[in-house]
Amino acid sequence: MSHPIIADLNKRYTAKKYDSSKRISSEDMDVLKEAIRLSASSINSQPWKFIILETDVAKQRFHDTFANMHQFNQPHALEASHVILFAHNPHFTKDDYRKVVDAEVSSGHLPADMYDGMLNGGFTFAESNTDEAGFNGHWTKAQIYIALGNTLHVLARLGIASTPMEGVDSSLIGESFKDELGGYVCEFALAIGYHKDGEDYNYGLPKARLAMEDVITVL
Repeated sequence: MSHPIIADLNKRYTAKKYDSSKRISSEDMDVLKEAIRLSASSINSQPWKFIILETDVAKQRFHDTFANMHQFNQPHALEASHVILFAHNPHFTKDDYRKVVDAEVSSGHLPADMYDGMLNGGFTFAESNTDEAGFNGHWTKAQIYIALGNTLHVLARLGIASTPMEGVDSSLIGESFKDELGGYVCEFALAIGYHKDGEDYNYGLPKARLAMEDVITVL
């Protein structure tokens, strides 16, 4: 199939080795940040923070969080151009959602007279995913994967390599980035940059996906 979207997805892959001498331009980072901000989420909740590590000091802090586990991902912390910490709010409240509804009105997206209906009706869905202790982290964590899918496609369009990493130490990240996280939780990170020629064994290989008839049913 010949289509720009399909071309993007065919060339996207998980980088295994980064060229630490190559940096993503500020122009491309601006596009990426805006694309992440525009990601979709359930009831437009946006229960997330994206902490971008670009300085050597910040990346070293992340590197040190691999002290106890997942050391196979540790080199990416310093070799990638940037690392993005995908964090979610595990206790998303009605006051948190109120900020979203405020933005809905101020942007002109939502008529002011529909404010209460949006606030109360929309948050009902969040409540259905919240336990007695106010925890809804399983639901809010799911939202960051929507943002991840969007981010991966944008990176492919920009010609930037990426490595999604669930192999991180959420506990140590929480300690090292406590002030930046502000109560949010990071269980997932994304390394981005440019692959190392001759050392990235995953680069340039053909796609390996199940057949369309195995995964898609049209009724």
